[in-house]
Amino acid sequence: MDAVKKSILLFITGFFLSNHLFAQEDSLIISQPHLIKDSSVKYNPKKAIVRSAIIPGWGQITNKKAWKLPFIYGALGTTTYLFFRNIGQYKDAKNAYILATDNDPTNDYLIKQPYYSVKNQPERIRVFRDQVRQNVDYCVVFFVLFWGLNVADAAVDAHLKTFDVSDKLSFQIKGGYSPMARTNGLSLMMTIK
Repeated sequence: MDAVKKSILLFITGFFLSNHLFAQEDSLIISQPHLIKDSSVKYNPKKAIVRSAIIPGWGQITNKKAWKLPFIYGALGTTTYLFFRNIGQYKDAKNAYILATDNDPTNDYLIKQPYYSVKNQPERIRVFRDQVRQNVDYCVVFFVLFWGLNVADAAVDAHLKTFDVSDKLSFQIKGGYSPMARTNGLSLMMTIK
């Protein structure tokens, strides 16, 4: 048995150590010339918008803003989880209300907890059922809202992708006289160098 363990250990050690054994590198490899990107090709924001509308986060990946994906899927995942949780609670409350109001005490054992403890107060079950149904609707609204924010974020990022943020731009507020209006006032001056 010791021989088998030693053989396995030797095999695993050899396997991992073999990654460190390399042949000599070829010194005749010629490096590729640097490719110059064509700046005349315009970025198309519609591509990011459509992609983000199809699959959430795809537009952010297109815009090279993948760090936003956890926030997108966190928001959509949370609303999805709450939707299915509320749907389950709604079905349980609906069935409990039907069983509590049918005036047949022989089927009261079918009422799930926590509704069984208030089976003699079906109005409380109905109010809870209606509140959970409202929560289901809110989950759908927030899911659609977060998906729309995902698309809007992709659109804004895509449109601002080509925005010039260099130091050659300046924005100043200056006071002075306007000969055209013949008044003193403040002016917003934008200078492009």
